[in-house]
Amino acid sequence: MQNITNAIIAKASEVILGKEQQIKLALACILARGHLLIEDLPGMGKTTLAHTLAQVLGLQFQRVQFTSDLLPADILGVSVYDRNAASFKFHPGPVFTNVLLADEINRATPKTQSALLEVMEEAQVTIDAMTHQLPQPFFVIATQNPSSQIGTFPLPESQLDRFLMRISLGYPNAASEQQLLKNNGGREQLANIRPVIDSEQLQTLQAICHNIHVSDELLDYLQTILKYTRQSTAFNAGLSPRAGLSIKQCAQAWAMIAGRDHVIPEDIQAILPSVAGHRLVSNTGIQSSENSISNLLKAVAIP
Repeated sequence: MQNITNAIIAKASEVILGKEQQIKLALACILARGHLLIEDLPGMGKTTLAHTLAQVLGLQFQRVQFTSDLLPADILGVSVYDRNAASFKFHPGPVFTNVLLADEINRATPKTQSALLEVMEEAQVTIDAMTHQLPQPFFVIATQNPSSQIGTFPLPESQLDRFLMRISLGYPNAASEQQLLKNNGGREQLANIRPVIDSEQLQTLQAICHNIHVSDELLDYLQTILKYTRQSTAFNAGLSPRAGLSIKQCAQAWAMIAGRDHVIPEDIQAILPSVAGHRLVSNTGIQSSENSISNLLKAVAIP
């Protein structure tokens, strides 16, 4: 399995230069059957990363540009009356795909943002009392600009919690940026990327990931981390049981990418900032930084 995951990461790195760690985190999120939130400044490659992952994994891809006038029906679909059949016919929206890129999700109004909740949690859409199942596998990869920018609507906590992981790309290093400038961006490379696997193989990898062994001692370590966040005065509220499950699932995926059939403490430590950072709010009222997560890990003894 490690050969396959290494090939996926290597192929994606041909387009997203100098960001192997972020690619590995995004792949871990997908292997754990989660949704990914990418937060960064405009022009950092968020959309390109989402498109690259879909293409490398051989998945159907749809992109929706979120704006302040976007309506839920623009995403989910709409029922239209068919005069010939004398009945309503459902016209699926762009959400009926394998990978939905919700670009700049925090530029849409809360009403439209909330339309994704059922989709992200249940992988289905309910319109006019009719439920429509989405194709499998299904992932939402959302991008958002920093909330300090004009025209953004912060995601509510209930929707943030639906994202398994949150990552940032950051500025490229000098060598990667020079290569990017020489190649006029990564669009040309993206057009030539061929899939490494297909959707059926991806679902096989997900099933293997789900069965990666987690010892009782590792579960004790995870519970100690959860307990620390709930008792520490550094956070307004601790991590929920669902957050604990998310940490476990991502640690299993990280172990699989590393070529192991069991989870070790370092797997939890590697993915914790991306899984817990958007779920923990410090006592100053802002989302936790990598420093606060690092302090958390230092305070909890490794088994």
